[in-house]
Amino acid sequence: MATLETFEHLYQRACERKGGPKNLALLLSKPLPPNKLKEIGDDRFLAEFSKKVFQSGFVWRVVRNKWPKFEQAFFNFEIEKVILMPDEMLEKKAQDPSIIRNYNKVKTIRENALMIQAVQQEKGSFADFVAQWPNHDIIGLWAYLKKHGARLGGNTGPYALRAIGKDTFILSQDVVAYFTQRDLISGSATSKRSLTAIQQAFNDFHQQSNLSMQEISQIISYSVGDNHVQVEY
Repeated sequence: MATLETFEHLYQRACERKGGPKNLALLLSKPLPPNKLKEIGDDRFLAEFSKKVFQSGFVWRVVRNKWPKFEQAFFNFEIEKVILMPDEMLEKKAQDPSIIRNYNKVKTIRENALMIQAVQQEKGSFADFVAQWPNHDIIGLWAYLKKHGARLGGNTGPYALRAIGKDTFILSQDVVAYFTQRDLISGSATSKRSLTAIQQAFNDFHQQSNLSMQEISQIISYSVGDNHVQVEY
């Protein structure tokens, strides 16, 4: 039967692999606190969702380089303006060589704007909605984005949340390998059973360490895989 190791054991192994606590600390990043996350405009959530949709299966650097043109093409991702874009305008945008010509992905911008608008009508702002979502059920927020958004399943939604500052873990290759090697999950890491087990493990680690899901996720990644550092004494 699989048994989750203590956070202290996990942390010490990550420290040993990265050259000590100080070196490990330099590699960790923190999410935004909820009060700061609430201050972000809903247009920035749409922008980040859109960026991650276009980066999925594509060269991230190319998308980043073209992003100023995306901002121009889609009215700086103002929710109301994007929603009013007719199909004909979206089709024309999808033919613009200054952005990335993929009509199916271009359509998701308006679809995700509609998702954000629906949340605004019920909650006041999408930023509040995300900020208030409990981190001990972050997989629930992932599921919401997958169900109500467009192309936000898999790692796309979580990576967008991480980029904008929401505290979330990421199912990176190393994180998945960690839980698989310890028989805490089997088969797909994105099955409901696996996600529930992973969320519970992160909740346990959080209770032991009081660190964010983001920091714990990074520590797990640094504790496994081919990421040793050579330390001279």
